[in-house]
Amino acid sequence: MEISRRFVGLALAIFLLGLTACQPAVQLPRLGRAPAWKLKDLDGKEVSSEQFRGKVVIVDFWATWCVPCVEEIPGHIKLQEKYGKDGLVVVGVSLDEAGPDHVRAFVKAKGMNYQVVMAKLEAVEAIFGGMVVLPTKLIIDRTGEIRDRQVGAEPAADIEKKVRAVLK
Repeated sequence: MEISRRFVGLALAIFLLGLTACQPAVQLPRLGRAPAWKLKDLDGKEVSSEQFRGKVVIVDFWATWCVPCVEEIPGHIKLQEKYGKDGLVVVGVSLDEAGPDHVRAFVKAKGMNYQVVMAKLEAVEAIFGGMVVLPTKLIIDRTGEIRDRQVGAEPAADIEKKVRAVLK
């Protein structure tokens, strides 16, 4: 009986250690300094990267016609709600050519609670480098370093893990 209790205890310890080992902390690399930028919001007011100094920023390049972009919006809304008080700012950079009135109606319909700015593809490429696919996201830490660049859609849970790692 004593041997079986020890065996069960040992098996439980190994199991619990295995769970911990399967869930390593997310360590994001530094991918370089984020460029400074100035873009206009949906009301034509200038928004700049300087306004977000000291914050963790997700810069999400998207468009209303991009299905994977639209699918990610609810996750961005939840991240802004959950981590805004901790210093997270989500900035959606709309590449829609339809203009701010179209995007404003879309933002309202989707209940988007984060900053949205407008940009032309040429301006984004000049500031941030080439855009291959929408959506593309950058996660920028509080010091202005790009910590992640995701090309294409990503599950909300994966984005949240990355955000939590950078918010620490």
